[in-house]
Amino acid sequence: ACRYLFNGTRVPYTVVLLVIGIFLGSLEYGTMHNLGKLGHGIRIWNGINPDLLLAVFLPVLLFESSFSMDVHQIKRCMGQMVLLAGPGVLISTFCLGALIKLTFPYNWDWKTSLLLGGLLGATDPVAVVALLKELGASKKMTTLIDGESLMNDGVSVVVFQLFFKMVMGHNSDWGSIIKFLVQNSFGAVGIGLAFGIASVFWLKFIFNDTVAQITVTLSASYFAYYTAQEWAGVSGILTVMILGMFFAAFARTAFKGDSHQSLHHFWEMAAYIANTLVFILSGVIIAESVLSGQTISYKGNSWSFLFLLYLYVQLSRCVVVGVLYPLLCRSGYGLDWKESIILTWSGLRGAVSLSLALSVKQSSGNSYLSSDTGTRFLFLTGGIVFLTLVVNGSTTQLLLHLLRMETLTATKKRILEYTKFEMMKTALKAFENLGDDEELGSADWPTVIRHISSLKDLEGRQVNPHDGYEAGSLDPTNIMDIRIRFLNGVQAAYWEMLDDGRITQCTANVLMQSVDEALDLVSTSSLSDWRGLEPRVHFPNYYKFLQSKIIPHKLVTHLIVERLESACYISSAFLRAHRIARQQLHIFLGNSNIASTVINESEVEGEEAKQFLEDVRDSFPQVLSVLKTRQVTHYVLNHLNGYIKNLEKVGLLEGKEVSHLHDVVQSDLKKLLRHPPSLKLPNVDDLITSNPLLKDRSSFRSLAIGETDA
Repeated sequence: ACRYLFNGTRVPYTVVLLVIGIFLGSLEYGTMHNLGKLGHGIRIWNGINPDLLLAVFLPVLLFESSFSMDVHQIKRCMGQMVLLAGPGVLISTFCLGALIKLTFPYNWDWKTSLLLGGLLGATDPVAVVALLKELGASKKMTTLIDGESLMNDGVSVVVFQLFFKMVMGHNSDWGSIIKFLVQNSFGAVGIGLAFGIASVFWLKFIFNDTVAQITVTLSASYFAYYTAQEWAGVSGILTVMILGMFFAAFARTAFKGDSHQSLHHFWEMAAYIANTLVFILSGVIIAESVLSGQTISYKGNSWSFLFLLYLYVQLSRCVVVGVLYPLLCRSGYGLDWKESIILTWSGLRGAVSLSLALSVKQSSGNSYLSSDTGTRFLFLTGGIVFLTLVVNGSTTQLLLHLLRMETLTATKKRILEYTKFEMMKTALKAFENLGDDEELGSADWPTVIRHISSLKDLEGRQVNPHDGYEAGSLDPTNIMDIRIRFLNGVQAAYWEMLDDGRITQCTANVLMQSVDEALDLVSTSSLSDWRGLEPRVHFPNYYKFLQSKIIPHKLVTHLIVERLESACYISSAFLRAHRIARQQLHIFLGNSNIASTVINESEVEGEEAKQFLEDVRDSFPQVLSVLKTRQVTHYVLNHLNGYIKNLEKVGLLEGKEVSHLHDVVQSDLKKLLRHPPSLKLPNVDDLITSNPLLKDRSSFRSLAIGETDA
């Protein structure tokens, strides 16, 4: 309801949820009203163990976020992410710790001050990810802030645990500190990779079972977190983040068609529910921390120091981005001054910081950490979470608007206008066709027109946006935009071919990567996705040796067939995807100069692929025959699947009949996947008879055998 009511406003729904949580908590803890069972439930949830809170919600939120990130952009932004999550966390922790130690009147020692600095020093992925997805920031900016928040959070928890051990009296020499940091970092990475490899291997044995595939991803995220956090004693957050990135890199193409959509919808829904519960619960915890600790929170000094701490948090974030700015500009995709402002302002704190503050409060009340200190930690952390979410979260979209980072470029506006023009033509065509319909012809057509925006301006002057794409508009920005759209169409065609069985998962990964690399170069060069595929598409270096008459042609075919099959898959898929993208671009932009420019670049890109397929067709026609056999078989079986679903949809088949027929087709698909048609190794007799040197020897051998028998 909150998301629907505040849709279109500058207030993220997560902020509204936090306010609702504070309101519910205030009703239960700050008034004499008894909320009955609801109040009882609020108190139960508020009393949840902070470690359990993290274990229930974080695996879902972290895995969904890391799994949905673009692997190619992660690789490009990895240097920036490491800078912000490594040196950035340390700079922020020591800046906040020093300011708290020098200005706050609580007589805390350096360890306690640095503990609060580490707790507040890192951005919270739960809060940041929810905000960025709702505001619709650019993909590059979202990847950088999202990835930084995930890594940042994992590092900050390790730093927090280090200072927490020091505050509680554990050994704090340099050797033990280094050992602790190394164990937590490398241990978490190792466990995340181990679970990722095991899960991907497990998925290979699951065929077209969406429920089982989703269960594997869900169980892997929770088991990995529990194993790291509870059994190995390392960062569970960093472990789940590594697991999600591993899935994004190596298992994305394992989910095809309906399975891919179902997996996406499941994790999106799971993350949405988790976000909703986390922010409402955070609001309740903030309200309880303020109202229950009245001796602290109601003192004017405490509130003033809370606002001072908020300024310190923003100042430390400015220092981090400012110090690292020269390096951030020179790594990854770079960083301009506008993006650095958004990066600074988007440093939100959320449920992770609250959970860590709760653990401090629960561990207080001893000679190392007083109860007042634990309560102050919770009060200050809750206040910072509230202020960053309400102030920073609610004004981020306004800041994007002021910096003109959400405005459409001239090219995008023209594409939008052209799309509206095509919508008008489509609606008009449908309108005219339905006018002659016997059943619908008696409709109130003026009312229909009033309810369809695309038909309201039929009497006005309509200008075809194609007219703007003439010679004078071929500027680099326009061409770059069309190249991006063209490559997106190529990538979409690859996904469709993967679903249809025209390409394998391995081939799909190679093709997708080539498009990602080409997208980085659209502003400086023409279409270049073939550049990443070219090293994989050629005859092996030893082919000339194998062409000698000494080695039989059938054996040559078998020795290089696997390499050629992969190259043929890549070449044919490349040509088909570009052909589809060219057709779509021509339909969309017509014969405009800018469309012709990009289409010509695409045709030039495909020349080498065409030549390679022609060479294979001349030299090894058997290879192409096997390739086409697999593709046709897979296509027919997929067509049968669709036919069965359609019969069920129209009511001609019942559940048991559909299940039986579906199992038959799935069995054939599984057989095709695991035992595909392939070239057979030629037998010895064929090799002997086809080799000119061995041919004479075989006759001598027959003669010798005959004489022996005699």
